[in-house]
Amino acid sequence: MVIISHSLKSSLKISIFSSDAFEKHHFPLTLFLGLDPLAQKMKEGFYTVFLLCLFQLKSFKIQSLAIQLNLSPEVNAGFRNLTMKTECCFIISVTEVLLVWNIRCISLSGPKPVVFLQHGLLADGSSWIINLATNSLGFILADAGYDVWIGNSRGNTWSRRHVNLSVHQEEFWKTGQEKLYYVGHSEGTTTAFITFSTMPQLAQRIKMYFALAPVATLKYAQSLLTKLALLPDAVIKVFGTKEFIRQNFFADLFAAEFCSQGMLSEFCGNLMFELCGFNEKNLNMSRIYVYITHAPAGTSVQNIIHWKQVIKSGKLKAYDWGIPSNKVHYDQDTPPIYNVTDMQVPTAMWSGGNDWLADPIDVDLLLPQVTNLVYHKVIPDWNHLDFIWGLNAPERMYNEILDLMRKNT
Repeated sequence: MVIISHSLKSSLKISIFSSDAFEKHHFPLTLFLGLDPLAQKMKEGFYTVFLLCLFQLKSFKIQSLAIQLNLSPEVNAGFRNLTMKTECCFIISVTEVLLVWNIRCISLSGPKPVVFLQHGLLADGSSWIINLATNSLGFILADAGYDVWIGNSRGNTWSRRHVNLSVHQEEFWKTGQEKLYYVGHSEGTTTAFITFSTMPQLAQRIKMYFALAPVATLKYAQSLLTKLALLPDAVIKVFGTKEFIRQNFFADLFAAEFCSQGMLSEFCGNLMFELCGFNEKNLNMSRIYVYITHAPAGTSVQNIIHWKQVIKSGKLKAYDWGIPSNKVHYDQDTPPIYNVTDMQVPTAMWSGGNDWLADPIDVDLLLPQVTNLVYHKVIPDWNHLDFIWGLNAPERMYNEILDLMRKNT
């Protein structure tokens, strides 16, 4: 048995990126990578970046999530789950993967290089670890000797708590790590495109950005999710005034009792494919009920309305508050457009030819805007889910990610 672990004093080099466009009283989180928080506040309405770094750890709790995540039986995994109080009063969850399993693991002397994983829309951090151990990027990276941190966007299953009007910040230990690798999937890539193009001081702290199924615009997307653009905001708010499709007991019951039953699992799988594209042969259909249990994991109604605006405009731009509120938030009548060309972070991208969300045409329009693109690979048969749950993801993509990380230390 080999234990991948490290000293708690050198464990915390954390970056958490959230893709919500916050209302004024929710904004901003001002814990940045050692940067002056007052000088680095982002304008309201921008996609928000959560960076909880370089501070001293006051308290943490060890919580085994293996049962909750329904991990495969051959994996004996422990998770250090840290809950962090932010200046905007929301508590954000980050889970560190500490593997204990019976394969040879690479040990590194000194602090481990940090990899941060950020999930997509209506998902949560479990996306990276609920597949089999040999098919989950979170486990594969930890096995390769990396310090893996998994973020959860505000409003999903793991990041829903709030501190009643208390403005208090936890402090965390410094790790000596100046930079980290950022891996985003779907909306996790959108957050990065916006953040790294609008905050150059932060972008300098990213060794390399790995964009899986990158999304900047959804002009050509075929997914049923794009039909949200046809709905009035009032109809979207029928799902809730603040939360959109939150995870609950009934959804879990549906997944466990319905989607786990033989041929009914195919029906549940088809629901996912209608959103993301079809590629049944590359998905572990026996775990459909596990996937459905964790997705959708919820988000904010305002985030969905923001995506609706992006779909209708065909442009990646800040949240449209309407007139005259835009004048208050942006000092102009219309929301600013994000210029991906301003992002200088070394970027590697993987896209799918059968992706109904990150449509190949949208990706082709994005590529010329990525000025420091060091690698791009199109996987013709992949859909939007194959990047995180595809059975052949390790040999077709994860090994390439590891190679690029080793070459860009």
